[in-house]
Order: sequence, then C-alpha cells, then structure tokens
Amino acid sequence: MKRAVVVFSGGQDSTTCLIQALDQYDEVHCITFDYGQRHRAEIDVARDLAIKLGASAHKVLDVGLLNELAISSLTRDNIPVPTESEDGIPNTFVPGRNILFLTLAAIYAYQVQAEAVITGVCETDFSGYPDCRDEFVKALNKAITLGMARDVRFETPLMWLNKAETWALADHYQKLDLVRRETLTCYNGIQGDGCGECAACHLRSHGLNEYLANQAVVSASLKEKTGL
Repeated sequence: MKRAVVVFSGGQDSTTCLIQALDQYDEVHCITFDYGQRHRAEIDVARDLAIKLGASAHKVLDVGLLNELAISSLTRDNIPVPTESEDGIPNTFVPGRNILFLTLAAIYAYQVQAEAVITGVCETDFSGYPDCRDEFVKALNKAITLGMARDVRFETPLMWLNKAETWALADHYQKLDLVRRETLTCYNGIQGDGCGECAACHLRSHGLNEYLANQAVVSASLKEKTGL
C-alpha cells in the first residue's frame, strides 16, 4: 500500500499535486492548515475539493500561533496585498510557514505510515519566497528524517515547472476546467479566476493564457521535464 500526504490549500498548485498523487498512490491523505489566513475561504475550498477528488482523508489543523508570530499581508487585514510582483521578498511571505507545514505534515505522515509528503512549492514561479526553494526543501527533509529516525520523502512535483506547465499538468489528467473553476489562488479570497488584480491572479492568468496559446509547445516541455 503506497501512501502519501499532500499539503493542501485548495489552490491551483496543491490541487494539481493532489490530482497527480491520486493517480500515483493507493492512499492519499490531505492536510490543510488554519493559521488565521486572510483568505480563509481556502479551507472550505480545500475541504470540498478533497471530497470531490476522492482523497482518503482530509485533516484541518489549527496552527493559529503562526498568525501571532508571522506578520504578513496574508495574516494582517491592514496590510494591502500586492497587485504586481515585487523585487525581493514580497509582503505576502509568511515567515516560517513552510517550515511549520512540512514538519507537521511529516509527523502526520509518520502517524498514517505514509512514505511521502507532497507539496506544491515551486522555484520557477516562487514569487520570491525563500521557503519554496529546492535547497530548503531538501535540507528540511534531511533534518526531519534524522529527527524522526524514519525515511519520509518530500516530493515537489512542480519545483521546476512554470505556471503554464502546471496548467498543462492539470490538463494531462483531464482536470484543467476543475482546477480553473474550483480552486482558490487569489490573495483576496475569490475562487476560480479570482479578483484579476492581485499578484497571484496575474501569475495564474498569465500561465493559463500562455498554455492555451501554445498547448503543443508547453505540453512538450512538460513531457521533457516529467516524462508524462
């Protein structure tokens, strides 16, 4: 029995990871974190999608302490979210978020005897977040394996894909329309195509338009990178 845990926010990236994991693993558990985030609707979206797509289980963990410690536009309503990509680390960065999420997901994987923790972090279109880098994920994976005396593998299927290729991956599994209409990526908490104004919506729509305009080219690039 091959088991995996997906760090699941209900956004485009984590939903695409869940879709792929359901094809590759016998049992897939989703874990969603409630940290008092600005767009809390993502928790309900994640719950609905986990059920709809057929995840084996879905756990929502309360990690409100993160909100208390990490000041960001995603944890404070009085800090406006950016409308364009910024140089350096943007104000949407939540310090320590992926350190905490991956650590707790690994503990959960230990509990359910899963061999892998899957996360949708990406270094190609990572918005300047330092905790989305391949180097960070590998370093934390090594520390957690040592600390728990058990092999748990962190998988990052989107690490070297751009947004257009991520859309192509969803389309490969015939779920492009679902990902487009039912996920929540928008920093302002609007499902589907979102507000169309925030940086997250711009990145998402740019990738979709690039894929739709160049499907053959993007799909070929995806195949070269992933073998799919």
